[in-house]
Amino acid sequence: MAAQEATPLWLGLHHLDAAFGALKSRLGDPAVHAITMTGELCDAFASRRDGVAGLAAIAAGHLTGAPIRVYAGRLGFRPISEAAQHADAIASANWHASASLVAVRLPDALLVDVGSTTADLVPVVAGSVAAAGYTDAERLVAGELVYTGTARSFAMAMADRAPFRGVWTPLMNEYFASSADVRRILGDLPDGADRMATADGREKTPDASRARLARMIGRDASEGSPEEWEALAGWFAEAQLRSIADGAFLRLSRGDVAAKAPVIAAGVGESLGRELARRMGRPCVSFSDLIGAGVEASHCAPAAALALLAERAVLGAG
Repeated sequence: MAAQEATPLWLGLHHLDAAFGALKSRLGDPAVHAITMTGELCDAFASRRDGVAGLAAIAAGHLTGAPIRVYAGRLGFRPISEAAQHADAIASANWHASASLVAVRLPDALLVDVGSTTADLVPVVAGSVAAAGYTDAERLVAGELVYTGTARSFAMAMADRAPFRGVWTPLMNEYFASSADVRRILGDLPDGADRMATADGREKTPDASRARLARMIGRDASEGSPEEWEALAGWFAEAQLRSIADGAFLRLSRGDVAAKAPVIAAGVGESLGRELARRMGRPCVSFSDLIGAGVEASHCAPAAALALLAERAVLGAG
């Protein structure tokens, strides 16, 4: 079973406490608690190390009745008491869990996990994770982390201009609309993908999304037709996919990934991974098919991968 809860850490750590409470009542008691994380760089913490230690402490306070292991990437699973000691390895290592599970199943692949906020592009070569970077900073430079996602990306971060009625118009440098608005207008926003409040606090409807997107070019929705706003949304969607493709082609230019290695498409933006594979002429396998689970597992691929890795490493199964 896979389950998610919205957890806006930047609004207060009490949201994480609430999420743990909600999820524990739904998921039952496991044989082992396995943890991976992101969010240690949020405003609630002074540094990445403080964030890792703080998130681990909150988890330890909620997860009882079974051993707790935290995923430290290349170091494997460590006792949660060692979280601060291995903070650099634990911080945002969720992508490594997904890629490690892919490496168990396939010798060569390119994992493309497009989530609500970011896209992870991780190569697997000869049955091993072949990431050129490990930290967020290293992965950004390598093209393996692209800061764009299906729901939470600011529209003005997806492009710097847009075509409207035959001319290029600069964008308002203001958080008026999100990638969730773009996808909602296009009709391809996955169920459950948009879990945060809208930019203006109003409804999550196509009409409201058109109004928000229109503000990005200094207009009201009444100044254009539904078809024009759909075309504008299509431009933003294309610009977003191009940014992900740029990262993929940068990473693949190192020449270590086999030419016909498949793309493993994961995340709530799995459709973007499939389209990227098509454009690159590579076969595509969905993460859920790879692990024999439902689409919900793909939407939270790091958590699903972590459960299977923990089963192998901690519980000694398979």
